[in-house]
Amino acid sequence: MKTKDMNIRTKVIHVGGEPDKETGSIMPPIFQTSTYVQDSPGRIKGYEYSRSHNPTRTRLEENLASLEGAKYALVTSSGISCITLMMNTLPPGSNIICGDDVYGGTHRLFTTVLNHIRNFTFVDTTDLKAIEAALKQTKASVIWLESPTNPMLKIADIAKVATLAKKYKAKTYIDNTFMSPYFQNPLALGADIVVHSLTKYINGHSDVIGGCMMTSNKAIHDKAWEIQRSTGPCASPFDSWLVLRGIKTLAIRMEAHQSNAIKIANFLEAHRSIVSVIYPGLKSHPQHKIAKKQMSGFGGMITIFIKGGFPESKKFLSKLKLFSLAESLGGVESLVSHPAIMTHGTIPKKTRQELGIKDNLIRLSIGIEHIDDLIADLENGLSELR
Repeated sequence: MKTKDMNIRTKVIHVGGEPDKETGSIMPPIFQTSTYVQDSPGRIKGYEYSRSHNPTRTRLEENLASLEGAKYALVTSSGISCITLMMNTLPPGSNIICGDDVYGGTHRLFTTVLNHIRNFTFVDTTDLKAIEAALKQTKASVIWLESPTNPMLKIADIAKVATLAKKYKAKTYIDNTFMSPYFQNPLALGADIVVHSLTKYINGHSDVIGGCMMTSNKAIHDKAWEIQRSTGPCASPFDSWLVLRGIKTLAIRMEAHQSNAIKIANFLEAHRSIVSVIYPGLKSHPQHKIAKKQMSGFGGMITIFIKGGFPESKKFLSKLKLFSLAESLGGVESLVSHPAIMTHGTIPKKTRQELGIKDNLIRLSIGIEHIDDLIADLENGLSELR
């Protein structure tokens, strides 16, 4: 059977996870080495130096490329290092249109580190007219999307954005972390590059920091690889092996995350201590129809607004036991965060307020624990607000 004909539930287990040819080991070995013996000067057997290539990392890249329907993949040491790598493939002075509601680390990178050599324009990427106006004004070469966004869970129509980008000779890069390749495949919708924080759903066990990019554009891949091996943001063999191990359960984990999330979203939407719930699987979500069109599932991320302000948020968060107060997301355990102080704390308050990231906003990463226990934990926290 050809890889492209396999279901994703099969790909996560078998692509890159083939038994070792030399020993027959059912689990791929970890090539924990920094360098490789050469037959003679310049005659390389296949690998030269682990900053450039490593057999364990190659297996992971093969797996990841197959999941997004890409020809190529590169694995990096973190999600942010991957985003930095992709920006470094663009010439100095490049104009980039970025979604106004993105991960706080991405916003910080663009506005405080890379802004001196590249120009970033922030727009609401659910508004096609706003994107087109920005394309005309800036002549941007790249549109940077998150869909759903972090933390407002806004959903862009990826196919329409990609079509618009092509009209103006721009490329579409999308951070697909929140959905994972299991629920959304942006390349199939017209995007040029997909990036993920491997730290989140793809690894799924909160024990690895990593990033990756997938594309079918050879020129972009080759340039990114040259910059990667020159600047060094590569993943270690052990981290690559851990992700390759975690990815085997991606399909069943994502189904479990979603199953819990939709039940919790409905529970919260009916709760008297909740002002509103944002979840793509709810009919109340402004882009619910777009979500149904371009995603095969709705994921495990929920954003809620509780009644009150920061004091009430603090009370609620302090009472939770199963939901751990921590940054990050996508692990098997449930996490809760307060974006205004935590993940998006470096964004100016005025900007946060304009985006809707207020003091009563709570972000939930729904784990795969038993649904009854999770709802009981949330009810216990919300009882503090009565």
